[in-house]
Amino acid sequence: MKETLKEKIAAQGMDPQLAEKQIQHFKEGFPFLPIVKAATLGAGIIKLEEEQLREAVAYYEKRSRQLDLVKFVPASGAASRMFKDLFAFLEGDGALDKDAFTQKFIQHLDKFAFYGALKEVLAAAGTPLEEVLAKKDYKSIVAALLEEKGLGYGALPKGLLQFHRYADEIRTAAEEHFIEGIQYARGKGGRVQLHFTVSPEHQERFEHLTEKVRPALEAHYGVEIAVSFSTQKKATDTIAVTADNEPFIEEDGSILFRPAGHGALLENLNDIQADIIFIKNIDNVVPDHLKPTTKTYKQALAGVLLKAQEQVFELLHQLEKGCDQELLLRAEELLQNKLGCKLSPRYYELSFDERVSYVQRKLNRPLRACGMVKNTGEPGGGPFWVEDADGSHSLQIAETAQIDLDDSAQKQIVQTASHFNPVDLVCATKDYTGKPFDLLAFRDEQTGFITEKSKSGKVLKAQELPGLWNGAMAGWGTLFVEVPIITFNPVKTVNDLLREEHQ
Repeated sequence: MKETLKEKIAAQGMDPQLAEKQIQHFKEGFPFLPIVKAATLGAGIIKLEEEQLREAVAYYEKRSRQLDLVKFVPASGAASRMFKDLFAFLEGDGALDKDAFTQKFIQHLDKFAFYGALKEVLAAAGTPLEEVLAKKDYKSIVAALLEEKGLGYGALPKGLLQFHRYADEIRTAAEEHFIEGIQYARGKGGRVQLHFTVSPEHQERFEHLTEKVRPALEAHYGVEIAVSFSTQKKATDTIAVTADNEPFIEEDGSILFRPAGHGALLENLNDIQADIIFIKNIDNVVPDHLKPTTKTYKQALAGVLLKAQEQVFELLHQLEKGCDQELLLRAEELLQNKLGCKLSPRYYELSFDERVSYVQRKLNRPLRACGMVKNTGEPGGGPFWVEDADGSHSLQIAETAQIDLDDSAQKQIVQTASHFNPVDLVCATKDYTGKPFDLLAFRDEQTGFITEKSKSGKVLKAQELPGLWNGAMAGWGTLFVEVPIITFNPVKTVNDLLREEHQ
């Protein structure tokens, strides 16, 4: 008997109902996010003056040693996009004068942290770097960096690449996160906990790196470092479809499921048991001389978050005992003035008891403080006020792909946005009784992404789950705080490592 589509999906370990729902998203698309206005200083974004900055840092330092702290670093992806231009050079004719990117890479080769390792690889192959340069055999240099027979950087994740060179050592991006975590995420018992999401094929190398560097770091800084890893859960993969929105069938007859973007990591985040979780991308690290500013503002973000949480918890405990008009007014003010929520006119049509229930629900949810930098034209998401289904307005991080740029009014809002999201988050994921929230319950299922790709010469459409700091956190209480641009130094291409901030 021929296997049905549902049976085939179930046999591959996927939920047929969920797959059906995903196919419906392909057919109907995701609705655009109705942005109302950009969040700006004083209207959704908090600016910390010097005294407020000191107070927030002091408050965090006072509280941090009694808390379980975790630094959560998404580090799964391969660095292949970082070397896209170099891969293109390898496939070309090797002429440097036609390729400004590779020309810059070759001219400043000695400034990269991996320069010494590259020289060793070439020497071991019997082709010293000096000889290769003299022959203008630039393809051999690029191949030695990217290919498996050399350093293999083209297939490694960013976390394992050598990023920064110091007088007495060279550090990978992952090692910089260890050092940074020690600076601001030292919690109860002097313990520093780091969690990396990694690809299964790279986990062993991450573990080996950890065991290599941890003893010296613990001895030098007088801390205990606990490093854990997780991989993107297979069950979060989404079904791929053809251009006609039919399941994409592989050559072996199986249905193609694909990893669903960083939004799938909400499941991994949901497994973390901690009082405060810091989130930062793997490639946004700096050398030691720039770390003090990062440390200050990470602590300040956490201080702002903890102070807000303290107020929320106090109100929720009081509301549990009973509510009068004065207490309800205090709850409404906290929601609207601190937690990124503007109440709908419809709210005021509710009965007193209904309003009490509403504010309790709105207060009793995960909290996040998100650093925002001034907009310098970087591609990506930004902070906006968004209209929710119940008519209220909430603070959200929105990607441009989620906004209807064909609508002139929506496009105008995007163009006037003053700030950008550098993925700099501090999260509180426990409720006022100390119980962890189920983070999946606060995700907006209508904020995924659809992309077009190809496989075996055929068009396929792929679907990403609501982004981790976008739709996956849509139901969280949100505080946006301005942070200095120097705290945002991502490495999107290999030549970004030549920027002054990374030297």
